[in-house]
Amino acid sequence: MRKLLQKHRASLLFALWLLPVALVAAYFTALYQLALFDEATRALMLEELGSESAFIAVYVMQIALYALVTGFFGHLLAAKLGLMRPLRLTWPALKWVLPLSAAGGVLFSLDWWTFGAWIPGLREATDLTLTAPVVIASVLYGGVVEEVMLRLFFMSLLAWLGWKLFFRRAEKAPAGVIVAANVLAALLFAAGHLPATAMLFELTPLVLLRCFLFNGGLGLFFGWLYRRFGIQYAMLGHASAHMVSKLIWFFFV
Repeated sequence: MRKLLQKHRASLLFALWLLPVALVAAYFTALYQLALFDEATRALMLEELGSESAFIAVYVMQIALYALVTGFFGHLLAAKLGLMRPLRLTWPALKWVLPLSAAGGVLFSLDWWTFGAWIPGLREATDLTLTAPVVIASVLYGGVVEEVMLRLFFMSLLAWLGWKLFFRRAEKAPAGVIVAANVLAALLFAAGHLPATAMLFELTPLVLLRCFLFNGGLGLFFGWLYRRFGIQYAMLGHASAHMVSKLIWFFFV
Protein backbone atom coordinates (compact mmCIF):
# COMPACT_ATOMS: atom_id res chain seq x y z
CA MET A 1 0.00 0.00 0.00
CA ARG A 2 2.81 2.41 0.89
CA LYS A 3 4.56 1.80 -2.44
CA LEU A 4 1.25 2.28 -4.26
CA LEU A 5 0.64 5.60 -2.51
CA GLN A 6 4.17 6.76 -3.28
CA LYS A 7 3.75 5.78 -6.93
CA HIS A 8 0.55 7.77 -7.26
CA ARG A 9 1.44 10.52 -4.79
CA ALA A 10 0.90 13.35 -7.30
CA SER A 11 -2.59 12.11 -8.20
CA LEU A 12 -3.51 11.69 -4.54
CA LEU A 13 -2.28 15.18 -3.65
CA PHE A 14 -4.26 16.64 -6.57
CA ALA A 15 -7.45 14.92 -5.36
CA LEU A 16 -6.87 16.12 -1.79
CA TRP A 17 -6.24 19.67 -3.01
CA LEU A 18 -9.52 19.47 -4.89
CA LEU A 19 -11.55 18.29 -1.88
CA PRO A 20 -12.02 21.61 0.02
CA VAL A 21 -12.89 23.39 -3.22
CA ALA A 22 -15.47 20.69 -3.99
CA LEU A 23 -17.00 20.97 -0.52
CA VAL A 24 -17.54 24.72 -0.81
CA ALA A 25 -18.74 24.42 -4.41
CA ALA A 26 -21.20 21.66 -3.51
CA TYR A 27 -22.61 23.63 -0.57
CA PHE A 28 -23.48 26.67 -2.68
CA THR A 29 -24.73 24.50 -5.54
CA ALA A 30 -27.05 22.72 -3.09
CA LEU A 31 -28.46 26.09 -2.01
CA TYR A 32 -29.11 26.93 -5.64
CA GLN A 33 -30.77 23.55 -6.25
CA LEU A 34 -33.07 24.10 -3.27
CA ALA A 35 -34.14 27.44 -4.69
CA LEU A 36 -35.20 25.70 -7.92
CA PHE A 37 -37.44 23.11 -6.22
CA ASP A 38 -41.16 23.52 -6.72
CA GLU A 39 -43.60 22.66 -3.93
CA ALA A 40 -44.02 19.02 -5.00
CA THR A 41 -40.28 18.41 -5.29
CA ARG A 42 -39.59 20.13 -1.98
CA ALA A 43 -42.26 18.02 -0.25
CA LEU A 44 -40.78 14.82 -1.71
CA MET A 45 -37.30 15.84 -0.61
CA LEU A 46 -38.49 16.57 2.92
CA GLU A 47 -40.32 13.25 3.03
CA GLU A 48 -37.21 11.31 2.01
CA LEU A 49 -34.51 13.23 3.89
CA GLY A 50 -36.37 15.04 6.65
CA SER A 51 -34.89 18.51 6.27
CA GLU A 52 -33.12 20.88 3.93
CA SER A 53 -29.96 20.50 6.02
CA ALA A 54 -30.00 16.75 5.36
CA PHE A 55 -30.37 17.38 1.63
CA ILE A 56 -27.39 19.76 1.69
CA ALA A 57 -25.28 17.28 3.68
CA VAL A 58 -26.05 14.39 1.31
CA TYR A 59 -25.46 16.57 -1.75
CA VAL A 60 -22.12 17.86 -0.44
CA MET A 61 -20.87 14.37 0.47
CA GLN A 62 -21.90 13.04 -2.93
CA ILE A 63 -20.10 15.79 -4.86
CA ALA A 64 -17.02 15.50 -2.62
CA LEU A 65 -16.82 11.78 -3.36
CA TYR A 66 -17.22 12.36 -7.09
CA ALA A 67 -14.50 15.02 -7.00
CA LEU A 68 -12.07 12.79 -5.10
CA VAL A 69 -12.54 9.81 -7.41
CA THR A 70 -12.54 11.72 -10.70
CA GLY A 71 -9.71 13.97 -9.53
CA PHE A 72 -7.47 11.02 -8.62
CA PHE A 73 -8.15 8.88 -11.69
CA GLY A 74 -8.37 11.89 -14.00
CA HIS A 75 -4.90 12.97 -12.92
CA LEU A 76 -3.58 9.44 -13.59
CA LEU A 77 -5.15 9.28 -17.04
CA ALA A 78 -4.04 12.79 -17.99
CA ALA A 79 -0.47 11.91 -17.02
CA LYS A 80 -0.56 8.79 -19.22
CA LEU A 81 -1.85 10.87 -22.13
CA GLY A 82 0.73 13.62 -21.63
CA LEU A 83 -2.02 16.15 -20.87
CA MET A 84 -1.14 16.79 -17.23
CA ARG A 85 0.92 19.98 -17.15
CA PRO A 86 2.46 21.68 -14.09
CA LEU A 87 -0.36 23.39 -12.16
CA ARG A 88 0.73 26.96 -12.63
CA LEU A 89 -0.36 29.92 -14.75
CA THR A 90 1.98 31.58 -17.23
CA TRP A 91 1.56 34.76 -19.23
CA PRO A 92 2.09 33.18 -22.69
CA ALA A 93 -0.97 30.99 -22.03
CA LEU A 94 -2.97 33.63 -20.16
CA LYS A 95 -2.76 36.10 -23.04
CA TRP A 96 -4.75 33.59 -25.09
CA VAL A 97 -6.99 32.12 -22.42
CA LEU A 98 -8.28 35.30 -20.79
CA PRO A 99 -9.53 37.17 -23.89
CA LEU A 100 -10.99 34.00 -25.42
CA SER A 101 -12.76 33.15 -22.16
CA ALA A 102 -14.10 36.69 -21.90
CA ALA A 103 -15.40 36.39 -25.47
CA GLY A 104 -17.08 33.11 -24.51
CA GLY A 105 -18.73 34.85 -21.57
CA VAL A 106 -19.98 37.64 -23.84
CA LEU A 107 -21.43 35.13 -26.30
CA PHE A 108 -23.12 33.21 -23.49
CA SER A 109 -24.56 36.44 -22.07
CA LEU A 110 -26.43 36.96 -25.36
CA ASP A 111 -28.69 34.14 -24.21
CA TRP A 112 -30.86 36.70 -22.39
CA TRP A 113 -31.45 38.74 -25.56
CA THR A 114 -31.74 35.85 -28.03
CA PHE A 115 -33.24 32.66 -26.60
CA GLY A 116 -34.63 34.74 -23.74
CA ALA A 117 -36.95 36.43 -26.24
CA TRP A 118 -38.21 33.10 -27.58
CA ILE A 119 -38.41 30.80 -24.54
CA PRO A 120 -41.03 31.81 -21.93
CA GLY A 121 -39.58 32.13 -18.43
CA LEU A 122 -35.92 32.08 -19.51
CA ARG A 123 -35.28 35.71 -18.66
CA GLU A 124 -36.89 35.32 -15.24
CA ALA A 125 -34.78 32.20 -14.59
CA THR A 126 -31.65 34.09 -15.63
CA ASP A 127 -32.45 36.88 -13.20
CA LEU A 128 -32.56 34.30 -10.38
CA THR A 129 -28.92 33.39 -11.05
CA LEU A 130 -27.69 36.85 -10.10
CA THR A 131 -27.19 35.97 -6.43
CA ALA A 132 -24.03 35.38 -4.42
CA PRO A 133 -24.61 31.60 -3.93
CA VAL A 134 -25.16 31.07 -7.65
CA VAL A 135 -22.09 33.10 -8.61
CA ILE A 136 -19.92 31.17 -6.15
CA ALA A 137 -21.39 27.88 -7.35
CA SER A 138 -20.79 28.85 -10.99
CA VAL A 139 -17.16 29.73 -10.39
CA LEU A 140 -16.22 26.85 -8.08
CA TYR A 141 -18.55 24.04 -9.15
CA GLY A 142 -18.69 24.94 -12.83
CA GLY A 143 -15.15 26.21 -13.10
CA VAL A 144 -13.38 23.56 -11.01
CA VAL A 145 -15.51 20.50 -10.21
CA GLU A 146 -17.19 20.18 -13.61
CA GLU A 147 -13.86 20.58 -15.39
CA VAL A 148 -12.31 17.83 -13.29
CA MET A 149 -15.24 15.49 -13.89
CA LEU A 150 -15.86 16.22 -17.58
CA ARG A 151 -12.47 17.18 -18.97
CA LEU A 152 -9.75 15.81 -16.69
CA PHE A 153 -11.54 12.51 -16.04
CA PHE A 154 -14.16 11.76 -18.70
CA MET A 155 -12.43 13.32 -21.71
CA SER A 156 -9.14 11.71 -20.64
CA LEU A 157 -10.85 8.35 -20.13
CA LEU A 158 -12.41 8.47 -23.61
CA ALA A 159 -9.07 9.44 -25.14
CA TRP A 160 -7.23 6.68 -23.28
CA LEU A 161 -9.81 4.06 -24.30
CA GLY A 162 -9.70 5.20 -27.92
CA TRP A 163 -5.91 5.02 -27.89
CA LYS A 164 -5.74 1.56 -26.32
CA LEU A 165 -8.61 0.08 -28.36
CA PHE A 166 -7.78 1.42 -31.82
CA PHE A 167 -4.17 2.64 -31.75
CA ARG A 168 -2.57 0.33 -29.21
CA ARG A 169 0.72 0.19 -31.10
CA ALA A 170 1.10 3.96 -31.07
CA GLU A 171 3.49 5.29 -28.44
CA LYS A 172 1.07 8.07 -27.55
CA ALA A 173 -2.57 8.88 -28.17
CA PRO A 174 -3.11 10.36 -31.64
CA ALA A 175 -4.34 13.93 -31.71
CA GLY A 176 -7.51 12.85 -33.52
CA VAL A 177 -8.44 10.54 -30.65
CA ILE A 178 -8.15 13.39 -28.14
CA VAL A 179 -10.21 15.68 -30.39
CA ALA A 180 -12.93 13.00 -30.69
CA ALA A 181 -12.89 12.57 -26.92
CA ASN A 182 -13.35 16.32 -26.53
CA VAL A 183 -16.42 16.26 -28.80
CA LEU A 184 -18.02 13.38 -26.88
CA ALA A 185 -17.23 14.98 -23.52
CA ALA A 186 -18.73 18.28 -24.69
CA LEU A 187 -21.93 16.50 -25.73
CA LEU A 188 -22.12 14.85 -22.32
CA PHE A 189 -21.43 18.22 -20.68
CA ALA A 190 -24.42 19.67 -22.55
CA ALA A 191 -26.63 16.67 -21.79
CA GLY A 192 -25.69 16.94 -18.12
CA HIS A 193 -27.46 20.29 -17.99
CA LEU A 194 -30.76 18.82 -19.19
CA PRO A 195 -32.11 17.71 -15.76
CA ALA A 196 -31.73 21.22 -14.33
CA THR A 197 -33.17 22.67 -17.54
CA ALA A 198 -36.15 20.31 -17.35
CA MET A 199 -36.91 21.63 -13.85
CA LEU A 200 -37.47 25.07 -15.34
CA PHE A 201 -38.72 24.56 -18.89
CA GLU A 202 -40.48 22.07 -21.11
CA LEU A 203 -37.80 20.32 -23.20
CA THR A 204 -38.89 21.64 -26.59
CA PRO A 205 -36.61 21.44 -29.67
CA LEU A 206 -35.69 25.11 -29.13
CA VAL A 207 -34.72 24.49 -25.50
CA LEU A 208 -32.64 21.48 -26.53
CA LEU A 209 -30.96 23.52 -29.26
CA ARG A 210 -30.08 26.23 -26.75
CA CYS A 211 -28.68 23.68 -24.28
CA PHE A 212 -26.43 21.93 -26.79
CA LEU A 213 -25.44 25.12 -28.62
CA PHE A 214 -24.25 27.04 -25.58
CA ASN A 215 -23.13 24.27 -23.24
CA GLY A 216 -21.79 22.01 -25.98
CA GLY A 217 -19.98 24.86 -27.72
CA LEU A 218 -18.40 26.12 -24.52
CA GLY A 219 -17.57 22.52 -23.56
CA LEU A 220 -15.58 22.15 -26.79
CA PHE A 221 -13.73 25.34 -25.95
CA PHE A 222 -12.89 24.23 -22.41
CA GLY A 223 -11.71 20.87 -23.77
CA TRP A 224 -9.45 22.67 -26.22
CA LEU A 225 -7.99 24.72 -23.37
CA TYR A 226 -7.33 21.51 -21.42
CA ARG A 227 -5.66 19.85 -24.40
CA ARG A 228 -3.66 22.92 -25.44
CA PHE A 229 -2.64 24.48 -22.11
CA GLY A 230 -3.64 22.24 -19.19
CA ILE A 231 -6.61 21.59 -16.92
CA GLN A 232 -5.96 24.73 -14.84
CA TYR A 233 -6.65 26.85 -17.93
CA ALA A 234 -9.89 24.97 -18.64
CA MET A 235 -10.90 25.77 -15.06
CA LEU A 236 -9.93 29.42 -15.49
CA GLY A 237 -11.75 29.65 -18.82
CA HIS A 238 -14.93 28.11 -17.45
CA ALA A 239 -14.94 30.31 -14.34
CA SER A 240 -14.15 33.44 -16.36
CA ALA A 241 -16.96 32.79 -18.85
CA HIS A 242 -19.44 32.55 -15.98
CA MET A 243 -18.14 35.71 -14.33
CA VAL A 244 -18.21 37.77 -17.54
CA SER A 245 -21.74 36.67 -18.47
CA LYS A 246 -23.08 37.40 -14.98
CA LEU A 247 -21.41 40.82 -14.87
CA ILE A 248 -23.01 41.71 -18.19
CA TRP A 249 -26.42 40.61 -16.94
CA PHE A 250 -25.92 42.46 -13.65
CA PHE A 251 -25.13 45.78 -15.36
CA PHE A 252 -27.28 45.62 -18.49
CA VAL A 253 -30.32 43.49 -17.66
